[in-house]
Amino acid sequence: MTLVSKRSGTFKSFDGTEIYFEDRGEGEPIILVYGLACLINHWHHQIQYFSQTHRVISFDLRGHHRSQTPDDLTKLNIESMTEDLKCLMKHLKIRSAHMMGHSNGVSILVKMGAKYPEQVLSLALINGFVTNPIRGMFGLDVVEPFFYFVKQNYEKFPMLWDGVWKFSVENPISILLSGLAGGFNLNVTEIKDIEIYARGVAQLPFRNFLACFEDVINFDGTEDARKIRAPTLIISGEKDSVTPANHQWRLKQLISGSELAIVPYGSHCCQLDFPDYVNLKTENHMRRSAKQLR
Repeated sequence: MTLVSKRSGTFKSFDGTEIYFEDRGEGEPIILVYGLACLINHWHHQIQYFSQTHRVISFDLRGHHRSQTPDDLTKLNIESMTEDLKCLMKHLKIRSAHMMGHSNGVSILVKMGAKYPEQVLSLALINGFVTNPIRGMFGLDVVEPFFYFVKQNYEKFPMLWDGVWKFSVENPISILLSGLAGGFNLNVTEIKDIEIYARGVAQLPFRNFLACFEDVINFDGTEDARKIRAPTLIISGEKDSVTPANHQWRLKQLISGSELAIVPYGSHCCQLDFPDYVNLKTENHMRRSAKQLR
């Protein structure tokens, strides 16, 4: 497989926030949207595969990595990120595209599909959700109360919690725990990808994470999902404890005509665990979608 050169740049979004993007390949466009506290490297298998035959665009969410943080932290939300995606397409002069989303990126694409249906050729939604995924995460009901405890204390001691955040994410034990908790399949995911992820998350300002996380808790895309008419493939990792399969089954119920594919032994990051399976499923889905549109 040949290496396709990268074109990169930034653009000003609807509120002036500068958004970083990468653009590879030629042909029918595919836009990749990662989840909360993730990074473009989460898509490197898909970028390499699809850029052989398609134009593949990836970008950093606002408040993440090479994209700016808005002055108003309340705009670190799914609604604003959806508008960033629309502005990205306008900047690149793309009228419509296939779209792949992971985790919180799925929520963004559900909003996109409902709000701007004419710009969405097809959707591939990996381990996503449209209602609060925190309640019952890991089979427990402690994550949400713990979040609000941390948020309250961060406002009192921000420097202390910034240090705790950075240490916790970069700690090798945390990498192991993230795998055991269903974030990655440690038997098949390359350890360098998990290390890159940990370093990337550690660089994310903790205040940005808290703002985005609270928006995830409050988000409800149920009615948006019901409005989607684009051909939709839903991918669910069998061993995902972060956003378990009940969230993907719910998406299938809400999105008319959608298809659900279960990835055996797949974690929360199926696109890293089993990229060949995810790529082929998505490619076949896009081909079927193209035939339906003719």
